[in-house]
Amino acid sequence: MTKGEATQIKVHYKGKEDDFIIFIDDVETYKKWKDDKSVPMAHFISAFKIFVTHKQGAQGQMDGASNATLQNEFGVSNEDEVIKKILESGSIQESEFPERQGNKNDAQQGSIASGR
Repeated sequence: MTKGEATQIKVHYKGKEDDFIIFIDDVETYKKWKDDKSVPMAHFISAFKIFVTHKQGAQGQMDGASNATLQNEFGVSNEDEVIKKILESGSIQESEFPERQGNKNDAQQGSIASGR
């Protein structure tokens, strides 16, 4: 992977009141988990954190979901149970970030003081 190049994979769940996001690292393992729940979620989830975008879809500003928000949307505030529901019903969204262009290290471009 080139410097600055990255892929971001998330599962987006559109709820009645808000949109919820979970970041994952491995799409193939996630797909296996959907068919075989014996696959540990720790093998594909980036962090066991649920984000809410305040009805702004998968691209909005992300904040951590409060227990009250989870309770209102899912009927439970247990994050592990909510993560399972989001993973089961949500949709995968992948974003690719291109490599950085331009100078890699401006300090090695010459000295301003010496004029080189």
